[in-house]
Amino acid sequence: MPLMRPLDPAFPIDRQIALETGPVVLVNVFTLDAEDEQSFLETWQDDAAFMKRQPGFISTQLHRAVGDSPAYLNYAVWESNAHFRAAFTHPEFRAKIAACPASAVASPHLFQKVAVPGICVG
Repeated sequence: MPLMRPLDPAFPIDRQIALETGPVVLVNVFTLDAEDEQSFLETWQDDAAFMKRQPGFISTQLHRAVGDSPAYLNYAVWESNAHFRAAFTHPEFRAKIAACPASAVASPHLFQKVAVPGICVG
């Protein structure tokens, strides 16, 4: 399992998933050793395939840092926090993330859209 390093130590993912709220966006930044990239990608693909089959899943996209930085960002959209919580705490998913390379550090955090007049909708 990757080491979990909260984006906001005062409000880590385990506190966030306890909230009852509408649509959420998971942003998860991963850092790892360059030699573990292929293994990470294989594990992420397996994890994402599981998540894709779960109720409330809308979409996901993995991004890689430019250049020689072995950092990745996953962006996933869920219908509700309850849907995400059910998938994230599912025993099958927990078993899958245990296969993540030992060098992987994950920083998952949940967000919601914000409306900014004239710029974007919430």
